[in-house]
Amino acid sequence: MFVKYKPKDAWIVMDKIEKNYERWLASDRLNEQEKSELRAMSEEEKADAFFQDAEFGTGGLRSKLGLGTNRINKFIVKRITIAFGIYLKSIYPDAQERGVVISHDNRFFSREFATQAAEILNEEGIRAYLFDALRPTPELSFGVRYMKACGGIMITASHNPKEYNGYKVYDETGCQLIPDQVKGLLDILASLPNELEIEVPKAEKKNITTILPKEVDEEYCRLVEEIQLNPDLKKDDFKVIYSPQHGASYESAMRVFQDCGYHIIPVASQCVHDPAFGATLNPNPETAESFIEGIKLAQQEKGNIVVITDPDGDRCGIAYLSSKGTWERFTGNESAALLLDYILSQRKEKGTLSENGVIYDTIVSSDLCRQIAHSYGVKAETFLTGFKYIGSRIGYYEKLGKGPHFEFGYEESYGCLISPFVRDKDGVQAILLYSEMALWYFRKGIPLDIAYENLQKKYGYHYAHTMAVYFEGAEGNAKMKELMANLHQNPLQEVAGKKIVKIQDYESLTETDLLSGRSTPIALPQSNVVRYVFEDSSWLAIRPSGTEPKCKFYVEVVQKEPRDIKKRVDLIFDSLKRQLHL
Repeated sequence: MFVKYKPKDAWIVMDKIEKNYERWLASDRLNEQEKSELRAMSEEEKADAFFQDAEFGTGGLRSKLGLGTNRINKFIVKRITIAFGIYLKSIYPDAQERGVVISHDNRFFSREFATQAAEILNEEGIRAYLFDALRPTPELSFGVRYMKACGGIMITASHNPKEYNGYKVYDETGCQLIPDQVKGLLDILASLPNELEIEVPKAEKKNITTILPKEVDEEYCRLVEEIQLNPDLKKDDFKVIYSPQHGASYESAMRVFQDCGYHIIPVASQCVHDPAFGATLNPNPETAESFIEGIKLAQQEKGNIVVITDPDGDRCGIAYLSSKGTWERFTGNESAALLLDYILSQRKEKGTLSENGVIYDTIVSSDLCRQIAHSYGVKAETFLTGFKYIGSRIGYYEKLGKGPHFEFGYEESYGCLISPFVRDKDGVQAILLYSEMALWYFRKGIPLDIAYENLQKKYGYHYAHTMAVYFEGAEGNAKMKELMANLHQNPLQEVAGKKIVKIQDYESLTETDLLSGRSTPIALPQSNVVRYVFEDSSWLAIRPSGTEPKCKFYVEVVQKEPRDIKKRVDLIFDSLKRQLHL
């Protein structure tokens, strides 16, 4: 089934590594200290730093900090910013005065990259708006909209480890660029000199950088607070433990919680904007390690719920005190399903649920939210992974002037949006509504695990899980490409004895029904993803990460009873690893 990686391809990659490395070592743009760092690289480090150019993925550009073409550094930031400035001026005749809003998280060099980007845009004649300090990604999205800017830049590596940083770009609606827009940017990038030779194309008149006024924070927090559905619930005996994981949401989230009257107890050690993430084992809300300190504090303070956001404040996670007296975590799919049911039920009860409502999710999200939405008469639209597709769809209907009313949007990777004054995932909105939902059930005497069990009894048992396999460096990258190429050319027919009845190939944009033999087109942008559907509506999806050197494998098992459901998922993963030699 597997085509072996060809030696001649390996030589091509090695030649590229050497040429890039020598080009950097010979450049007068690097000082002696930087050249010493290059000389000190091991062969493995050199290969990983130079085998490719850092690429835009589902969440912009994200890479390890350091010297090299496959790293993020001042040279890479310079070239991308120049290209983004040229791109904006080619799209918007008034780009120079409308300007670009720039924000950043707590990571190493985030402020430096943000101010560098602002200075480059100024030299290109474009006004820049810069927050006075770090702000979360959702507030950057809001800031673009509030200032009526023509674009935005967020310097962040989201939930990645401390060694990473990244660069996200936004359009005038506060939404990350979708593929059609990115293509225009990439075409410009391809036409420019390399990262060491490029010069800033200076405008006749240099523009300025303005520090954004505090009213941006005030309005963002006010709009977040407006999403409450039951603001008058009694809160004094309900304790919320909160951690920003050293990141950018701390000030906004604390302001919102306090304004809304919550008994909020922050994890003090994780509220310091530490780029080394010194008080957390992992800043990613998808992991158990990120909750350790929060749960410890909840046990000490007799808390009711733990909510955390990732470093740039767009994702969130939730842990809760179960009916058994243990602290448990919800997955992104589970928490979204419970929150969606709460939102739709309360809007229906209050008469605010639209007769033409819609939710948005992704091709690797659980089917459960769609079932919940349909039960309330709400439509569901599904997109590729990347919240930019959800934000873009909201903007599409807004521009059209008609269409379904947005009720909720989410991704399985712990990101959701309740109100579309932001056009990206919003962890601050999410933790406020998760806390309200938990409080609402608390007042009814229903632990959250029982609330979720009641959902499962009503809609069927869904258990979704994700496995990641890392493919580091040039060799790993080649193996991951080989894996995906084979899956596209020779799709799986069964896994763990479960027959596949439908293959959805998002590279060829074709859905094939294996029972009828009929193929139909998929009306989504092209993407390197394969999704398989089993006879019982369970499914498996495989996609390379757009932001890290890994391939992600998603499985959801659906059945009427809970018995052995997790075991069935494990069996699928075990079989998959054997079949794919992982």
